[in-house]
Amino acid sequence: MPPDPLPYLDTFAEAAERGGFTAAARALGLTQAAVSQRIQQLEQAVGAPLFSRAGGRVALTEPGRRLHEFARRITELHAQARVAVTGVPGGATGELTLAASSVPGQHLLPRVLAAFRRRHPGVAVRVSVSDTAAVLRQLDHGQAHLGLVGGREDRPHLEFRRFACDRLVLVVPAAGSWLRRRRVSVEELLRLPLIQREIGSGSRRCLERALDRVGLSPARLTVALELGSNEAIQEAVQQGLGVAVLSRRAVEKEVAAGRLRALPVGGLTLERDMYVAWDRRRALPVAAQLLLAQLHPAPADSP
Repeated sequence: MPPDPLPYLDTFAEAAERGGFTAAARALGLTQAAVSQRIQQLEQAVGAPLFSRAGGRVALTEPGRRLHEFARRITELHAQARVAVTGVPGGATGELTLAASSVPGQHLLPRVLAAFRRRHPGVAVRVSVSDTAAVLRQLDHGQAHLGLVGGREDRPHLEFRRFACDRLVLVVPAAGSWLRRRRVSVEELLRLPLIQREIGSGSRRCLERALDRVGLSPARLTVALELGSNEAIQEAVQQGLGVAVLSRRAVEKEVAAGRLRALPVGGLTLERDMYVAWDRRRALPVAAQLLLAQLHPAPADSP
């Protein structure tokens, strides 16, 4: 009797989604040699190479990408058949690893994950929050299935899809001379002591690009302080150390409580899209595909 092909498809899917045989072996509790042997037997069975191997890395071939879609559909049907026979409830399982920059990670993702967990309680979700540059590095290295960021970069192997929008505002103290102000000009912004995020932050990049679009160099900003989190910057603004340009989502609670004020900057377009990103070189597991289907593009914010 020929061997059951399902373990081979499971092994193939793990290697495709984790971007390598070593990671698949760890996930499945197998040796790397066993994973390689299973993949070779599956390649012989389908008559096509499923992975290209170069420089110690593996990547799906076009036949491999096509087979991955069928492999997951077959394993899902297998799970559904088991539920139908045994009566034991099933559903999506496995692990979903997400990386997010601060604004989507702290202000958008919790609501998204609450809805996702209600639909797919069998999926274990792990989330790390850092800046945009770190999120993209995690995607590059296969350390996250999906990344949620406040900006996109021209990286040919990464796919970006817009799922929300955001607007940046000038954050100032809620007392003193700022009480009567309704907006500031670009020229005023350049002279104000600015507290900004670190290099690699999406909000910092948005401000710099907005200045570039009106012919102003970001080097003209009067930077008083650089901090690594939105919370630390808000506290510094409250202490009178300067002003900041931050996402309005990040400051809405402090503004509503009367501890900070948020002002528009005349002449600058401080709007940006939020993106979900993934690495085209790796196949997405079912859980990641389900979350992608949930992240529909949002309409633009109203003024």
